[in-house]
Amino acid sequence: MQKNNNFDTIVIGGGHAGIEASNICAKLGLKTLLITHLIDNIGLASCNPAIGGLGKGHLVKEIDSLGGLMGAITDISGLQYRILNASKGPAVRGTRAQIDMDLYRKFARDFLLHTQNLVVMQGEVTEILSKDCVANGVKLSIGKEFYAKKIILTTGTFLSGLIHIGRKTSSNGRAGESASNALSENLKSLGIPLMRLKTGTCPRILGNSIDSSDLEYHYGDSNKQIDPLDMPLDFEEFLALKDCAREKINQEAPYFSLLTQDFLLNKQENIISEHLRERIKNGIFAPYELPCFVTYTNERTHEIIESNFHNAPLFTGQIQGVGPRYCPSIEDKVNRFREKERHQLFLEPQTYGKGEYYVNGLSTSLPSEIQEEVISSIKGLENAIITRYGYAIEYDYSQPTNLYHTLESKIVKNLYLAGQINGTTGYEEAAAQGIMAGLNAALSVLGEESLILDRSESYIGVMIDDLVSKGTNEPYRLFTSRAEYRLLLREDNACFRMLPYAKKLGLLNENILDDLQRDLDDIKSCEEILDLSYTPSHANLSMLKEIGEEGFSNKCEFSLILGRDSMNANKMRFLESRFRNLSDRALKQLQIQAKYKSYIQKQELQIRRARSNLSMEIPEDFVYDNISGLSLEVIEKLNANRPKNLREAQMISGITPASIEVLQLYITLRKQGA
Repeated sequence: MQKNNNFDTIVIGGGHAGIEASNICAKLGLKTLLITHLIDNIGLASCNPAIGGLGKGHLVKEIDSLGGLMGAITDISGLQYRILNASKGPAVRGTRAQIDMDLYRKFARDFLLHTQNLVVMQGEVTEILSKDCVANGVKLSIGKEFYAKKIILTTGTFLSGLIHIGRKTSSNGRAGESASNALSENLKSLGIPLMRLKTGTCPRILGNSIDSSDLEYHYGDSNKQIDPLDMPLDFEEFLALKDCAREKINQEAPYFSLLTQDFLLNKQENIISEHLRERIKNGIFAPYELPCFVTYTNERTHEIIESNFHNAPLFTGQIQGVGPRYCPSIEDKVNRFREKERHQLFLEPQTYGKGEYYVNGLSTSLPSEIQEEVISSIKGLENAIITRYGYAIEYDYSQPTNLYHTLESKIVKNLYLAGQINGTTGYEEAAAQGIMAGLNAALSVLGEESLILDRSESYIGVMIDDLVSKGTNEPYRLFTSRAEYRLLLREDNACFRMLPYAKKLGLLNENILDDLQRDLDDIKSCEEILDLSYTPSHANLSMLKEIGEEGFSNKCEFSLILGRDSMNANKMRFLESRFRNLSDRALKQLQIQAKYKSYIQKQELQIRRARSNLSMEIPEDFVYDNISGLSLEVIEKLNANRPKNLREAQMISGITPASIEVLQLYITLRKQGA
C-alpha cells in the first residue's frame, strides 16, 4: 500500500471515466490514487439505468478489448440485453443492456477497492498544484496535498454544477452531492477557459404504483431465445447447457465482455466469475430478464407542459448552458414538435427489485408539482408516485480543442481531461475517454510511445478526433454516422481491431489473447476460400439441400453462398472441411466478410489512399483563400500554420478529415495544371 503522498498518477472523480482511467493505470503497474466525492457513488448511473446502444455499444466493446471494466460490470449487473438495429447490417447494430444501477456501482466500487496498485480515497479536490504550467499534484478541501507525475481530471457535471427544478436552484454536482466550485475557479486561474453546458434527467417512479396492465412490454433478446421456465436454477446444470450458452453468445452476443464469454464457454476464472456464478445460482442472470414498459404522452400531457412554459428554466432564461440536441427535455420536445400527438416513453427498472422505474424520454426541469401533474396524465401512471424528481443541471466544461489527441492539456502539461469536462454526454463516451487518458498518462510515465487510435480503426478514435479537431459547443454524443469507415468498425470485430494494442501492452489475460490470436490467424488463413469458384454440381447442391439451403444454377464465388442471411457457423463447417476447427467467432467474421466483400475492399482501399495521401507536400505558395469546401476557420488556421504536407495539416486543431480531402483534391488539380 502507498504510505506517503507521492503517486505516479492521480485520478479525480469516480464516475465512468475515472473508473477506467484509474483501473488501467493500476493495471499497467503505476501507483495510482483515485479521489472521489463519495466512494459509495463510484460508478453511479446518474441518468438512465442502461449501458450501450447505437455507437455507444461499439465504444463499450472497444473499452473491453483494451482491458477496461465497463463491459464486464455491465454483464454481471444486467437486467435485459438487446441488439438494436438487429434487422440491419452488422455495422450499425448496437448492443444495449438495462442494468441494475445498484449492482453496477457496487461491483465497480468493489473492483477498484481490490485492485492492486490502486488507492481509493474520499475527498474533494479544490486545486490542481502546478509549477510553470506543469501539473504535479492536488490539494483537498481539508488542506492535504498529494503529488503525482500525471493528473487525470474526470469531473463529470461537478464543476460549478447548478441544479434547476422550476425556479429553484441548488449548487450540486448531481442530486445530493456538492458542486466543485473551488476546483472550477482554480482551473480558470491556470488559464484553462471554461464554458457552460446543460443536461438533465427524468423523474423516477415507485415501481408498485405503476399500472402495467394495459402497457406494452419490452423484452430483451434472450427472452426470445430461451424460455425461463426451461432454465435450471442449479449452476452446474446451467453450465451443462454449454451449447445453449454458446448459441446465445454467438447470436450477435447480447453480452459485452470477452471475460463473460470466456467464462460461459470455457469456465475460465476471471474477475467476474465469482459474481456471475452467484447471479446464475440465484436465477437473476439472463435469460431471467426484466421487461421495460412502453407508454406515451398525450394531448393532456402536452397541454400541462405548454401552459407551464413560463415556469420552465429552459425558456425563462434561467438556464444559460446549451443542452444535448439528441436527448432534449420534454419541454423542448413539446415546444419544437407541437404537431406530434404523442411522444414515446420507456419505463425502465433501475434494479432487479423493481422498486423504482426511470421514465426514459421525460427529462424535465419543470417545478415538482407540475411534474406530478405530467406523470398522472400518462397512461399507466395515473396513480404513480414520484420517488425522485427530474432536474436540469448546468456545469462547466473545457473546449476539447485545447487538448492533444492523447487527451493531455495543451495549456497545463501533465494534466489529462476525460469525460463530460470535454463536452461529451453519456457513460460510454466518458469511459472511452477515461481509458485513453489513463493509457496515455501511464505510457508517458513509463517512457513509452503514446497510444492514439486512428479514425479508421476505432470509434474511440473517431470521437477523440472529433473533439480535439473540431471541438463542441453542445453535449457531444457518438453515433455510427460519425464514422467514415463504419463498415470496418463493427461491434463484432472490436476485439480484433484492438488486439495489437492489447497484446503489446498486456491489457487482457493470456487465455483471451491466445484465443483471439488463434481466431485471427484462422480468419486470415481462410480468407482465400471466399474467392473460390463454387459450381452447381450434384454434390454441392446435395450438401446445400441437406442443411436446408436453397440451390443455385450458375457458377459463382463461394462468398455468395457463405454470405447468405440464413448461413450460420454449423452450416459453414458442413460445407467446407477447412472450417471445421474454427470457432464460431472466427466463422462469423468470415461470413460477414463474404456478405460485404466488395464494400469492405472498397473501404480498405479508401483508407490506404487516405494514409498515402497524407505524405503529399503542400506547395509553399499554395493559396488557401476561396477554396470551395473549406470553412473560413479552416482557411484561417491553414494560413496561420502553413503546414508542409497534409499530415501536418491534419494535426492542426480544427482541421477535419473532410478538409484534408478537399485540400488533396485542389493540390492534385494544381499539379495537373487545372
